[in-house]
Amino acid sequence: MKQYNITGMSCAACANRIEKTVAHINGVDSCSVSLLTNSMGVEGTASSESIIQAIENIGYGASEKGVEKVKDDSLVDHETPKLKKRLITSLVFLILLMYLSMGHMMWKWPVPSFLENHVSLAVTEMLLTIIILVINKAFFINGYKSLFQLSPNMDALVALGSSAAFGYSLVVLYLMIDAMSQGQMMKVMSLGHDLYFESAAMIPTLITVGKMLEAMSKGRTTDALKNLMDLAPQTAVIIKDNKEVTVSIDEVNKGDLFVVRPGENIPVDGVIVEGSTAIDESALTGESIPVDKTVNDTVSGATLNQSGFIKVRATRVGEDTTLSQIIQMVSDAASTKAPIAKKADQVSGIFVPVIIGIALITFIVWMILGKSIGFSIARAIS
Repeated sequence: MKQYNITGMSCAACANRIEKTVAHINGVDSCSVSLLTNSMGVEGTASSESIIQAIENIGYGASEKGVEKVKDDSLVDHETPKLKKRLITSLVFLILLMYLSMGHMMWKWPVPSFLENHVSLAVTEMLLTIIILVINKAFFINGYKSLFQLSPNMDALVALGSSAAFGYSLVVLYLMIDAMSQGQMMKVMSLGHDLYFESAAMIPTLITVGKMLEAMSKGRTTDALKNLMDLAPQTAVIIKDNKEVTVSIDEVNKGDLFVVRPGENIPVDGVIVEGSTAIDESALTGESIPVDKTVNDTVSGATLNQSGFIKVRATRVGEDTTLSQIIQMVSDAASTKAPIAKKADQVSGIFVPVIIGIALITFIVWMILGKSIGFSIARAIS
């Protein structure tokens, strides 16, 4: 199974679309995309170039995952800090917006005198909303991009709902300005109740909470795989020209002779040619009791030499070591899906267009029943 890193996914609908696209490539037998690890596993004879090109053509990024890279940066949680900062900033402006739109309008909480005017208040609400929408611009960029590509994802729902609320409120604001210019203050006050700027700002902020919780969950789930990768030593002491030389783990070749002192991790798999010791293999096997090893016994990379000085002949290096194979199996497992997860992805593939359809029907039905545009739009947004 070939492994790929995938970028640009935001929901299960994205993963579902990538799977469908790759599955239609000649030579692909099966494909499974994991939103959890932002990775994809592909079985078949299709070339990596054709797979990567197909993914890039639908607006996502892809790169082949090198199994020899023990330190995989794709598992590092970069999203949670960004989302946390985005959420806190959004909340600061949202609290101000809610104070004006709900606190002042409904409960008469005090505001500066220049905001006593309904139009000034509405303009201030609009500016605060614009700030929040810019902070959460990723929803709108990803959402509208997916709409233009005729494959709407969850971001499209956020973008459409928030944009509809903002657009309608903007029209109402202009109507308020027009009514004020004609001295129709009662109409200005009445129109003020049709503003939905706070809804336009609340939608992306609330979804950002969910995104952050999702990112935190991903980070915790991939910790086990990262910790497993961290077990691999980065250097080895090999014997070259009767001298001990410290080299990078990547420079150790099959057949090299290396030494391991008490308290050091064994760099690669090998066979003891001199000395005896006790090896702590709990990192690989879970067995807490050290195992006695002597000449001609095999040892595995990433295990701990506890007591004796040993010389070892390397038998398996790089991707062939026991640790690398375990990492590969865990990575493959993370990229595959249980049957119930596949069912959920099938639902996600039709979820977004169905919701958009229901929203349109809701709007049309309320309009037919004689309700106002504002009332109908509010129900469609919900």
